[in-house]
Amino acid sequence: MPASPQRGEVWWLRLDPAQGSEIQKTRPCVVLSSDILNVHRRTVVVVPLSTAPHESPPLLIGLRSVGKPAVAVLDQLRAVTKERLQEKLGVLASTELRALEDGLREILEL
Repeated sequence: MPASPQRGEVWWLRLDPAQGSEIQKTRPCVVLSSDILNVHRRTVVVVPLSTAPHESPPLLIGLRSVGKPAVAVLDQLRAVTKERLQEKLGVLASTELRALEDGLREILEL
């Protein structure tokens, strides 16, 4: 388990057990919580990534900076324990992180 993952990093994360329509299995996720919270809390806020659906903003945001093209599934935003983090895969480009922030503001009406 990492001491404190950073905002914008992509990690392999164990999402099981999941219920209902929650995204499940081990998959890449983007850390969205602030670095200060990531240091002081035992949980982090993440958005899971998927390679199945096509980009469809603001709900599915396309990402390309971490290898294989993927989409961030914004309606699956969740807080998870750091114990679920397995391996760091990379870091999003700043433009992609901003696209996620913009999409979240839109779907959450912030």
